[in-house]
Amino acid sequence: MAIVHVTDNDFHQEISEGVVLTDFWAPWCGPCKMIAPVLEEINEEIGDQVTIAKLNVDDNQATAGEFGIMSIPTMLLFKDGEVVEQIVGFQPKEQLMEQIQKYT
Repeated sequence: MAIVHVTDNDFHQEISEGVVLTDFWAPWCGPCKMIAPVLEEINEEIGDQVTIAKLNVDDNQATAGEFGIMSIPTMLLFKDGEVVEQIVGFQPKEQLMEQIQKYT
């Protein structure tokens, strides 16, 4: 399954079922650019178990505000619409995989 780009309009619908890792990012953010290929790799390896979603905070400030996103990249891990983990800053692939697999 491909990485999903979500907006304020469809965010809650996209995270409502299953395990969803949402990356709150912006195009100007260096660490966000560093984590993008890591998320691609995770998606290729376990995309059948987790949905990877990306939300551009510059274009979707309502959702970022709703979840109190103060720095990026911040990743929220949802299970059936509820936040179960918050990950702030760049994290190695292995660490992200461990956190995701606790809920799959």
